[in-house]
This record gives sequence, structure tokens and C-alpha cells, in this order.
Amino acid sequence: MSNGIDSQRTYALVGTGGCGKTSLAEMLLLQTGVINRLGKIEDGTTALDYEPEEIKRGGSIQPSFASYTWKDAHHYLMDIPGDGNFIGDLDILLAAADFAVFTLDAVDGVRPLTKKHWQAIRNADLPACCFINKLDRDRADFDMAYDGLATLGIRPVLLYAPIGQQADFKGVVDVLAGKALFFQPDGSVKEGPVPQDMLEIVTAIRDTTVENIAESDEVLMEKYLEEGSLSETEILQGLRAGVINGELVPVMAGSALENKGGAQLLEMIEKYLPSPLDRKFWLDAEGNELAVDPNGPAVGFVFKSIVDPFSGQLNMLRVISGSVNSESSLKNSRSGETERLGNPILLTGKAQIPTKETLGPGSLVALAKLKNTRTGDTLAQDKVGFVMPIPALPPQLISYAITPKEKGDEDKVFSAINKLTDEDVTLKLSRTEETGDMLLSGMGQLHIEMAVEKAKRRYKVDIALNTPKVPYRETFKGKAQVQGRHKKQTGGRGQFGDCWVEFEPRAKGEGYLFEDAIVGGVIPRQYIPAVDKGIQEASARGFLAGYPLVDFKAKLYDGSYHNVDSSEMAFKIAGSLAFKKAMESAKPILLEPIVTLTISIPDNHMGDVIGDLSSRRGKVLGSDSVSGITELKAHVPMSEILRYAPDLRSMTGGQGVFTAEFSHYEEAPAPVTEKVVAEYQQNRKADEE
Repeated sequence: MSNGIDSQRTYALVGTGGCGKTSLAEMLLLQTGVINRLGKIEDGTTALDYEPEEIKRGGSIQPSFASYTWKDAHHYLMDIPGDGNFIGDLDILLAAADFAVFTLDAVDGVRPLTKKHWQAIRNADLPACCFINKLDRDRADFDMAYDGLATLGIRPVLLYAPIGQQADFKGVVDVLAGKALFFQPDGSVKEGPVPQDMLEIVTAIRDTTVENIAESDEVLMEKYLEEGSLSETEILQGLRAGVINGELVPVMAGSALENKGGAQLLEMIEKYLPSPLDRKFWLDAEGNELAVDPNGPAVGFVFKSIVDPFSGQLNMLRVISGSVNSESSLKNSRSGETERLGNPILLTGKAQIPTKETLGPGSLVALAKLKNTRTGDTLAQDKVGFVMPIPALPPQLISYAITPKEKGDEDKVFSAINKLTDEDVTLKLSRTEETGDMLLSGMGQLHIEMAVEKAKRRYKVDIALNTPKVPYRETFKGKAQVQGRHKKQTGGRGQFGDCWVEFEPRAKGEGYLFEDAIVGGVIPRQYIPAVDKGIQEASARGFLAGYPLVDFKAKLYDGSYHNVDSSEMAFKIAGSLAFKKAMESAKPILLEPIVTLTISIPDNHMGDVIGDLSSRRGKVLGSDSVSGITELKAHVPMSEILRYAPDLRSMTGGQGVFTAEFSHYEEAPAPVTEKVVAEYQQNRKADEE
């Protein structure tokens, strides 16, 4: 029994920032009667962008959710942000969807970040359809946007071709039905014949569409080759099968802001995209199958947490199999605790509608007041061993040292940021033992700034963002043989430790090595580890600029002791003194961390980006250009890219994206060393005063 779930749809709106996904959701909600007027992003009146930070910046910063009824079938949608600052959890969100509505801007077409979004859809193994938006805008170019799909490896099937574009965009042609649909001011359409000047091209598009459908299925291909045509039923069934198995992507044109194309998109979703039951089973990390059965044991997974000012934390649950209602109690596979669900809540933006309905596979519901559940958890009935595998998060790209603007607010800052990290799993709070910085890491500068704004609004705490300290290292190039001697007489028992140590550098990455070369008991065995410890503790504090010293060998080869006054502490101090004395003559140097930067940019920005990398002391390792988008790899000092995200955005008009990964340490140039040492000495002087 399907309980109507075969008509249900659960999907994600996916596309780059500014392509109009939230406006598209707004149009669908208007078409289905959830709202009675179109909100506008620039006015801050859309149903799904409701956070004050979203209204202020005019764009989504977190996923939002809505549900509606279309032809008596329930649809769930999630509007996923497209800005690179806010897509760190894209893979987890897509794991809750059955397909994606891939949204493309007819003005800008395929951009570098578009490739990343499409790859995420493919990695999630989701079917998709494509809505080419903003056909009414100046500079809109449908052919450019449509042709760009092929560069992503998409096999597009154009179902609704535009009639005119820019100011002349007035309708679409239903390619398979061979009729024109002219948009009316109230959002409806008026049917008519295909315009004469489009007849030839529409015929060609239909022929290509039928060929693509035939090529997606061996049986259909055989018939098409034999007879030269397919029946209407075969076309529709073949298209749906091709879409569901990922071979084909149906495409249409529209303008969400003008309420043009909503009904046609809903028809396309109804006819060709999958229901929750079309996915026969789900797989866990071990490859075990869980059948999708509305009448089976209830299993769901939490794919997002939201903090609501009134309800507290809401956990978004995707029902995988079985059904849930207000009486359901499910066991958390991670914590082992049983959670009583209470009334599931249907969300449309910030509007919450508790329901007592029994909700089956594919349902996206919010759950309030769960005791110990977080993003990534699987909730299931007892004795169901299935645990949903959750995609790994990408590494954070930028970090800021955070401090309270008011002294004494450290605990408030820590508490506020911890609450934000519960809601946004792509934020990370950590403390660097080496520098003492409390670091807030995220996917970009804007991501961090929005988090700090939220903390101020919600938790009344002002946070200052500071550039984090670069984790430099120190080492040395020369050799030194030195005596570390500690002698102190204070009346009664004194302190005495005396050691001779040879210091020499080791190869990069070999670390620290202590060699005990004492013979004849000139230093008793019990004191030798203390010398080692003294050297290690002193080297951890550095010599030039307070950074740990790495890749060296210390050989303890001679010394002396006193029967009464020697102790472990005395020899530890002697080891420390030996280290400091050695560094005065061993040619110490500063090492700076180098990262591998991978940048994707439009070809026309290549010169600017390479020139900028050179100014940052970067070394280009190679580049690869495909369909107008260049992927560039370079080694760059970490100190030069601490604020690279906004700079790249500015250079490329927001179209460049990058990842950074630590590579290795290199000797810092003299000007960098001089600057870092001067800052260190200045800070020490200030601390002493």
C-alpha cells in the first residue's frame, strides 16, 4: 500500500547564489496557494528568507523548508543556499532529497560554482530537472545557458522552449505537445499554436528529444532505429525512466520573479521526477539494504538542526521508511537514547504547523524538544540495525581569532558560538594551544561574519574578529656544542646541573631526536631524561619569535653532577640553558607554512588571479581549462591568504571559488622573518610593562 506516497515529491532547489532559487520557491508556493502574493528578496518579503541577516544581505544564508499540496499530492521542498560561504553542508542536505531542481541563471549561465553544485547532485546520485531562470532580464541568453549544461556532462532534454527572451519573454512552447503557452498577468497561461518563426526549430528540438529518450533505453533504441518513431506513451515512459536513472535531465525556461513557468515546472516534477517509493531501498555504510516501506519499521535521519527563538532547537527529520506521528518513539543509534517525537511540525519558512497526521517515507518534518539528537543522527524503531551514512563535511577554508568586546564575556562568547555550531555543522570552534587563540573557522569571511551577527542578535554578546596568528615554526642551519650549567646556592641544599650538548639540524619533517651518549656515569641515569625534557620545553617556546623549534637533534655527551645539590629540576634547567646558548650560534631560521591553493575561475580572470598570486609570493603548479573554466593549483604562504576569500570574490565578480590545504613548511624570506621577530619582541615588551 503506497498511502498516496507514489504521488509525493521531496526535492531540493540547488544552484549558485543569485540564480533565483528562493524566488522560484516563492512562485511555487504562490501557484499552490500556500501564499497569496509574491514576496521579493530585495524587499525582504519572501516566505523562505526570514532571518534578519538574510533580509539584510538579500540572499539565503541557511536552508529553509516548505511543503504544499499539488493535485492532492504532498510535496516537500528545501531551498539550499548557493553562496560558497553557506554550502558546506550541501551533501548532507541532498542526502534527504529524492531529486534536485537544478536552477540556472539565464544571464550568467554556468559559473565555476555551478560545477560544484552539479557535482554534489551527482555525488548524491540524485535525478534532476533544470529550470533556466530570469529569462525576462536584460542580457538573458537562453541558448548560452542551455549550451552550458553540456559542459557539466548533463544530457539535457528541452521540454519547454522560451518564446522570446529579455523584455520579449512572453511564453514557452510545450515541445512534446507541440503547442504554445502564453503567460497571462495573473500567472495563468493561454494555449495557442506554436509561432510560425519557431515551427522549424521546435520540430528539430522534438526530434532531438525523442532521440535522447530512445538512446537512454536499449529496447526503445532498437524500436526507434527500426521504425523511426516512438509512441506518445513510450516517449513519456522512456523519459521518466531516463530521468529517474540519471541519464536525462528535463529542462525548461521561466522567470520566477515574474511568476512565469511555475505551473509547467510543477507538471514536469509530477510527470517525470521520482516519488520516495521509486527509490526501492537505502544503503548503510556496510552496504546493507533498508527497503522503502510505508508499513515497515520507522527509520529517519536528522539532516539539519535549526534554532528557533520560541521552540528552541528543531531537528529536521527525513523519514526513510515506515511512518511517524505524534505517538512515535524512536531510538537514537548514536546515543542509544529513546526520543519521543511529539507532534511533527511542517515548516514553511518560519511558519510552523504541528500535525497529528501519520507521515510516511519522504516526509521532511521538524521535531522539537528532543533530548540528545543532533545533525547526522539516525532515529529508528528498536531492533532496526540501519544507520544512515552521512557524507563527510568539507574542510573549513578560513579562521578568525575571536575575542569578546567586553572583558569578562569569554564564557558568554564560548556558549553562544557553541549553540551556533550545533545549528551549523560547518562552523568549528577550537582553541590553539600554541598561540592561545580561540578560533572560529568556516567556509568564508561572510560565513564567519554572519555567525557573529547571529550571536549578537540572539545571545546579546559582542564578538571581535581578529586575523589569527600564523603557525610559524623555527629551526636552525648550523651546529653547536655548548655547556648548559645551572648552579645556585641559597643556603642549605643548593642546585647543581651541568651538561654538554651537541645540537645539529635534521632533514625537513624528521622531527626532534634526543641521543644519550653519556659514558662512565658523569651524569647519573636518573637525571638524563630531565636534560631531554628541559631541551624540549625550551624548544617549544622557540628562540626567534616564540614558535616551536622543529627538526633537530640534541646529543648529550658530557657533564657533571653534585652528590647533594644535583636534582632532576637542576638538570632540566641546565638542558634549557644549553638550548638557549646553542641557538645564539646555530643560525636559527623561521619557517612559514605553505598551503596548496586550488582555485576555479572563469578563463577571462586568469591573468588577474595569477598576477595576484605572484604578489602573494605564490608559485603556480599548473592549470587546466575546460569549457571556459580554469582550475588552477598553486603553493602560497599561509600568511598571504588569511583573507583570500573576499579578495578572490572581488577579482572575479563573485565567480571564483577555492580550497586551501596545508602542504609543508619553507624557510621564510628575510623581510618576513624580520617582521615576525619584531612583532614578537614588541609584544613581549608590552607584556612585561
